[in-house]
Amino acid sequence: MLQPRLLVPVVAALVFLGLVLLIVSGYSFSLDTRLIMLFRDAAAPAVPLGPAWLHEAVRDMTALGSFVVLFLMATAATLALWLTGYRHLAIWLVVSLVAAFLASTGLKLAIARERPDIVGHAALTFTASFPSGHAFLSAAALFTIAGFVGLASRRPDIARFCVVMAAVVVGLVGLSRIYLGVHWPTDVLGGWCLGVVWSNVATAWLGRWMADSDPS
Repeated sequence: MLQPRLLVPVVAALVFLGLVLLIVSGYSFSLDTRLIMLFRDAAAPAVPLGPAWLHEAVRDMTALGSFVVLFLMATAATLALWLTGYRHLAIWLVVSLVAAFLASTGLKLAIARERPDIVGHAALTFTASFPSGHAFLSAAALFTIAGFVGLASRRPDIARFCVVMAAVVVGLVGLSRIYLGVHWPTDVLGGWCLGVVWSNVATAWLGRWMADSDPS
């Protein structure tokens, strides 16, 4: 039987591949529409539910998964690892996140799924819909950073804390994309799954090897 450390990325990979196959084949997810409409008034679907302050708060949440914010987080983590002597980890963090950005762009171009058209978009969009770049890149970046901090600290309690905090932010980013009407829920699910797989490969496989080559 697979241990949880292996089971989670394996299940995530299977879910992502299943979503890709269904979307490419033209399958229509009725649940996508129902979930988006949970955040909208059926009589006025152009505006998300809730007061104006909630709309602004959700836009702040979605910004946590933006390229600019993730770039700043990754830069800070890379410099911290480099300055504390974990230079192999720092280099691998940069390589893995640049590769994740390229993979996100390539998948969007290849799959070319249309954005939701049943509600008004409460945020600007510039690329295709699947996978959600905010969901994928926030998961890939934050879980990898959390994993690398755990490896550098060599303390399981710090590693768990960082992973939990990363999961909270990643979850809020993904839900915000659905609330704003810019992604189908399956876009977000696919992004989360791919991000989990990506960060596990970066951390559990290559990250551990890199950490062992750095000073303790």
